[in-house]
Amino acid sequence: MAPVEPGMGLLAFELGSDGSGGPSLNIPAGGSRTPVTHANLDAHANKIFMEGREVFKFAVKIQGEATERVLASLGMTPADVDLVVPHQANMRIIDSAVNRLGLPPEKFFVNLDRYGNTSAASIPLALDEAIQAGKIKRGDIVVTVGFGAGLTWAAGVMKWVY
Repeated sequence: MAPVEPGMGLLAFELGSDGSGGPSLNIPAGGSRTPVTHANLDAHANKIFMEGREVFKFAVKIQGEATERVLASLGMTPADVDLVVPHQANMRIIDSAVNRLGLPPEKFFVNLDRYGNTSAASIPLALDEAIQAGKIKRGDIVVTVGFGAGLTWAAGVMKWVY
């Protein structure tokens, strides 16, 4: 690893959370606040709990909003983007981001059909696969955007170096 030339690499990012949505996507037990016990294991409280409709509404809204905000912080618009690598949660959420951002579907890298939702690993796996497939070249503007438990989200804009 070495420093990259000015104007390359990570250009901007946004991280956020809305704790009021915490009950919509969480793991009720297993942390320091609620350690694992036989009772909560029997109740499956150590597994992910999700209110699907609420998480879907949040994801559809936040992926587009966060992408637009992080691009705007650089004076960019979705038209400046060469590739979006979104969280691979489900195709309806990705399709909603395609529509909101007004980009053609081919500007979104999707591998959900091959691996399903790989949770926190979905963006790194998709990014690596996009690189291996030659979908990203030096100088491309690449956006990554995702969401998760809590409810949390992140978006980043990179000018690809390699």
